[in-house]
Amino acid sequence: MVLRAIARDADTAADKLLIGLHGWGANAEDLAALADYLPLRGFKMRFPDAPFPHPHAPGGRMWYGFPLGYDFQSDHDFAQQADLQESRALLGQWLVQVAEETGIPPERTAIAGFSQGGAMTLDVGLQLPLAGALILSGYMHGSTAPNAELGPVLMVHGRQDPVVPITRAHQSRDALKAQAVDLTYQEYDMGHEISPLVLREIRLFCEQLPI
Repeated sequence: MVLRAIARDADTAADKLLIGLHGWGANAEDLAALADYLPLRGFKMRFPDAPFPHPHAPGGRMWYGFPLGYDFQSDHDFAQQADLQESRALLGQWLVQVAEETGIPPERTAIAGFSQGGAMTLDVGLQLPLAGALILSGYMHGSTAPNAELGPVLMVHGRQDPVVPITRAHQSRDALKAQAVDLTYQEYDMGHEISPLVLREIRLFCEQLPI
């Protein structure tokens, strides 16, 4: 299986790359539609579809399924799920392919993930020497070992998030700080969303990356 992706290259001479990973039940088109609101000069953009069809949302995709009734209030060992293991491998392979296709290495690449896509960014992306990573309304699958060459990380979460509770964001924040990650953490009065305020945070973060 090869991940399908949408390319948005407003700047054909760009030498930096922003990758967007969508959440559970969304798809690549959802995040790619936000590219018009991110006037990032010097960046190519890629938005991959998760490998699995969502069981309830027509056209939606998912990186892995959730246990029936799961609400993020209890612990769950995501790492043991076969679908997550497959997605992890497929995403890793795709990241190698997109680096070869664009000629842009991880050191000049940032990955932004929303919700389940944020969890995949923490899981797979942080093991790479990325220029930066953005975790939007995301959460951690479990312990992770960030790459020693990882650039700055931005986490943004809504205090009123009804899907991924703010407590899960705090857990992720504290775990990353304990591993000396260069982390900026922002909370806003919002729900489970990519608001105009979040788009502004994404743009500013990418513009300030030291690449």
